[in-house]
Amino acid sequence: MILATVIGLIAVALVFDFINGFHDAANSIATVVSTRVLSPVQAVAWAAFFNFAAAAPVFWGKPLHVANTMGKGIIHFELLKEHGSALVLSVIFAALFGAIVWNLLTWWWGLPSSSSHALAGGMVGATLPILGSAGLVWSGIGKIVLFIVLSPVIGMVLGATNMVIAAWLVRRQTAAKVDRWFRHLQLVSAAIFSYSHGTNDAQKVMGIIAVVLFGTVWAGQPFHVPIWVVFLCHMAIAAGTFFGGWRIVKTMGNKLTKLQPIHGFCAETGGGVTILALAELGIPVSTTHTITGAIVGVGSTRGTRAVRWGVAGRIVWAWVLTIPAAALVAALAAVLLRAIVLR
Repeated sequence: MILATVIGLIAVALVFDFINGFHDAANSIATVVSTRVLSPVQAVAWAAFFNFAAAAPVFWGKPLHVANTMGKGIIHFELLKEHGSALVLSVIFAALFGAIVWNLLTWWWGLPSSSSHALAGGMVGATLPILGSAGLVWSGIGKIVLFIVLSPVIGMVLGATNMVIAAWLVRRQTAAKVDRWFRHLQLVSAAIFSYSHGTNDAQKVMGIIAVVLFGTVWAGQPFHVPIWVVFLCHMAIAAGTFFGGWRIVKTMGNKLTKLQPIHGFCAETGGGVTILALAELGIPVSTTHTITGAIVGVGSTRGTRAVRWGVAGRIVWAWVLTIPAAALVAALAAVLLRAIVLR
């Protein structure tokens, strides 16, 4: 019975991973589509390929810092494991349920909210009714909350800096030549950002699946992420990206600011570098927040009127609400599941 439940819960985690790719596809392709460098179908195929390619370094022994943070840096894994397999499964299911519900709602509303923070909020909300505040790793949660602010700011600074440097380098070139150059370069920047998205976001689900495995059927073994879990998570997020999230593409690519290939290159490069650097530190940041900040940074170099601040404000509200909203849904699910489990 436990084994069947574990397999089912791993399937739910992979569904979340798929929805993550589906929901966050716009982060990877919005700029390259809005600048018409690639068609939507070409863009999602390009992004999905590099989402999956991000698994390659793991096969060469690269550590999974973000996966370890998600698995043991938000909830006290050992304390949760002491309460038995049934409650481990209840907490993780409730966490995934809260994150999936919030992701689907914001996808429907066309808001680029954070799948990462929805999952973190779900874990917090699911843990509190079971273990109380003692079950949470407050230092890890504080780090995630801090980078809700810092990651878009870093992305914005890098995006603006890239734009200033690029504009200076091409200042004597014709507009047609600049456009042609950056149409080619934007393929590179889109690949960088999609690779960073796979590196950061797929690892979050790996951490969740590892909690399920080593909190139940493999409880006597040391915590780690099996290689088959790495493969499945990258497959799921790449598939989700391929099917895309067109409602959010419209917001990110057209409503926030008008983009040309040079702007898309600067935003994607700034966002991708930020995410890759923070992933090395084991910080599960939001790819959504980071690329939005980078796009705003690029747009702001043309003056404050180049950015539609009303749209940006709606996006920020979605960011603020993500963790508490996902936590609330997860907490309600956890309470219900605990009542069923302890009946």
